Amino acid sequence: MIVSQRKKYNNAFTKEKYAHYMSDLQHIFPGQLDFRVAETPLFISKDFEKKMLDACESIIDVIKTPQYKKDADAAIPPGLNVPGENEFPHCIAFDFGICSNEKNELEPQLIEMQGFPSLFCWQVFLPDTHAQHFEWPEGFSPYLNGYNRESYIQLLKNIIIGDTPPQAVVLLEILPREQKTRVDFYATQQLLGIETVCISELETENRQLYYTRNGKRQQIKKIYNRVIFDDLSQQSEAIREKGKIFQQELEVEWIPHPNWFFRLSKYTLPFIRHAYVPETKFLSSLTSLPNDLENYVVKPLFSFAGQGVIIDVTEKEVQAIKDKENWIIQKKVQYAAAIETPGEMAKAEIRLFYFWEPGKERPVAANNLCRLSKGKMVGVRYNMDKDWVGGSFCLFEQSGKF
Repeated sequence: MIVSQRKKYNNAFTKEKYAHYMSDLQHIFPGQLDFRVAETPLFISKDFEKKMLDACESIIDVIKTPQYKKDADAAIPPGLNVPGENEFPHCIAFDFGICSNEKNELEPQLIEMQGFPSLFCWQVFLPDTHAQHFEWPEGFSPYLNGYNRESYIQLLKNIIIGDTPPQAVVLLEILPREQKTRVDFYATQQLLGIETVCISELETENRQLYYTRNGKRQQIKKIYNRVIFDDLSQQSEAIREKGKIFQQELEVEWIPHPNWFFRLSKYTLPFIRHAYVPETKFLSSLTSLPNDLENYVVKPLFSFAGQGVIIDVTEKEVQAIKDKENWIIQKKVQYAAAIETPGEMAKAEIRLFYFWEPGKERPVAANNLCRLSKGKMVGVRYNMDKDWVGGSFCLFEQSGKF
């Protein structure tokens, strides 16, 4: 949103550069990049970054309290409580929309948060490759809080692997080769040296967990968890049966622990009061619906990738919801068409990656991704046949001189 940098980038952009950029990206892990990559990064001012970080730190203040941990027990659905929960989430992703306020000024507004991994390793390869084809302004970085490529990768290793032998650490997913985000699994294997394992491959014996590679049986001591219960519930009976390992007492450490997927989620938003967090309430807490329903959005607590969200809310749709305790109602924010592109203006969301190292008092922001959109919502189905949309990254101003 730094106008001078946006104009400079757009003026230097060519379709040929983008084609070469995409060709290089697709050849890193051939056949695995399964989503659109946008033509541009975002250029984020120090002031806008500070606003996002202030909101995140306020939320962290809340989730660190014993009272929140107690309140969030209710977030974990019956039958899905996983034994061996860690005292803190190893990672948190905060999603902010770039919005316009009543004064027509740009500001961040928190859309969602999740105590669950994102494209943590792919977001190393993406800016690396972009920098080979496009000129970056001096004093900008995709990393936050003084991190760079090397220290960021080391941070991931500290959290996900630690002192455990890498062969005893696995990235766990359901049918990983079919996932849209699978390029990140390959990136994780290359940067961290850990295997991606399908839940169907797991074996248990005497509270220990195993997988087999190249005829060798290997005990698993840490699980970098990418399994989402909503996805698991829709699988075959055989895979759902394997999923019962989540409720077993096993000698493994979860990174992050699955309970934090529920504890840190849309469930958290009604507990937060901040200028950059939209007013949010549990649907079940309302004694009556707002008169201006058109200014609200209704979301299921535990869906993923925007599924089930009601944008154009009607009283009839709300009344038809049976499990209102599993839904929130949130004040709509006004996404700003703030990103100048050669065609129509684009809107964007920014995801900040926070990581919580063992022994540290607080998590820290280290990296990011962003998504550009020209549709009604951020997502592939709302942006078909459009350009300058899709996944990208932010370049954060380091000097504060602009």
